[in-house]
Amino acid sequence: MTLSIVLSLLATGAAVGFASGLLGVGGCFIMVPVQFWGLKAMGIAPDIAIRIAFGTNLMVVLPTALSGAMAHHKKNAVVWKAGIILGLTGAGGAFIGAWIASILPAKILTVLFGLAVILGGLRMLTAKPPQAAQAPVQRLAPYVLWGIPLGIVSGLIGIGGGVLIIPILVFCLGFQMHQAVGTSTALMIFTAVGGVLSYLVHGWGTPGLPPWSTGYVNWLQFALLAGCSIPMAVVGARAAHLLPAKQLKQVFVLVMFYMGLKMTGVFALLGLPL
Repeated sequence: MTLSIVLSLLATGAAVGFASGLLGVGGCFIMVPVQFWGLKAMGIAPDIAIRIAFGTNLMVVLPTALSGAMAHHKKNAVVWKAGIILGLTGAGGAFIGAWIASILPAKILTVLFGLAVILGGLRMLTAKPPQAAQAPVQRLAPYVLWGIPLGIVSGLIGIGGGVLIIPILVFCLGFQMHQAVGTSTALMIFTAVGGVLSYLVHGWGTPGLPPWSTGYVNWLQFALLAGCSIPMAVVGARAAHLLPAKQLKQVFVLVMFYMGLKMTGVFALLGLPL
């Protein structure tokens, strides 16, 4: 691994940690392209490289989300009952999703996911905010019904799921924006565990893996990314509580649009270096 790749991964880890704490997202839109580029530069086959990027990304999401969740908990912004129910059902879905990703073309999966994220961003941008203070939904069924498909998508694309669950928490389950961001970090702990286990199992013994790999998780990349992302998640979580909810929502929508366009390949099609 060259010095330029090492430095890129360290910088990426810092950016991902800040995004996770600030927005309640795992930061895959930053990590996966950098990891994929680095692995291909090392001579790893693209099909293997993209799955390692997904699996390692989820491994980084795990401690980053845990760090961010603790910081949000101190601000009383985590609804743990909802986060745990969504997380447990999402973990099972993530295991299934990662299995599907191990046998389907990554190109199809990323394009479909990018379209879903863009639609989610449009929904957040155009939906009217609640007119009065809300309380989160108390019934169990909605959390289970949302958690399973969310987990499947998380495993398919190698993400924690925060970028998808926040619009659902806000517009379908009655959460305030800061509560949604904090609870999504708790959810990501569980979906990351389910996805990582599946990528470890289904990548076990695959030929052509780079050194320091167990299945589709590369421990060297994990160490470089997580070493910077964990402390920066705390910084991002503190910054989130200094921003008004309206501005936080606007930042989040911009992140969703960027992520969706990146995943669908629109920037590459237009020849834009973004």
